[in-house]
Amino acid sequence: MSDLRTLFNAASDLAGLSFAELAARHGLAVPADLRRHKGWVGQLLETALGASAGSQALQDFPELGVELKTIPLDANGKPLETTFVCTVPLLDTSGVNWQASNVRNKLQCVLWIPIDGRREVPLAERSVGTAFLWQPSADEEAQLRHDWQEHMDKIAMGQVESITAHQGEVLQLRPKAANSRVLTDAIGPNGEKIQTLPRGFYLKTSFTGAIIRKTFNL
Repeated sequence: MSDLRTLFNAASDLAGLSFAELAARHGLAVPADLRRHKGWVGQLLETALGASAGSQALQDFPELGVELKTIPLDANGKPLETTFVCTVPLLDTSGVNWQASNVRNKLQCVLWIPIDGRREVPLAERSVGTAFLWQPSADEEAQLRHDWQEHMDKIAMGQVESITAHQGEVLQLRPKAANSRVLTDAIGPNGEKIQTLPRGFYLKTSFTGAIIRKTFNL
């Protein structure tokens, strides 16, 4: 995408399309459900909009500084799941600060695309919602920064195993791996290296729900 307006217009043009219609445009098959295809809708929209970053630690549109995030909603406009932001650095945390963090980088400008998340509706018949651009307010960034700092301090002190998904007001940290056999190095309680599950940062639904309510006056 050459500029932000072009990207936003392209995303806006997808509103109302069913997943089947959008997949057909790009020669893709719609899976029966998302149990074995968890990231399929996000990949479909990335394809439709030409996102270039793939799985790299960049925004989806690095040339524009924009991250693309889908958000499945129920019939009342409430988010149905937390939103993955990025993986968590579990080693080499000494020089990491909020300003240079990947969480801040990913969330400095987000193109949100609400999607129909109602599980009673067949996947092919669910549709794309109205896209909107979002940048965190000073208060929202302060909340994110506070939670990020608390999580990173615990990781640096070797307490990664004690962090639960309940911690953090708006940003939670929890395991992100295909299965329990996928392990990575982390700092242990005594400064030693330990093996643990990879972790991801996720936005809590209370935070994304507030963004949705504010944007659409719900």
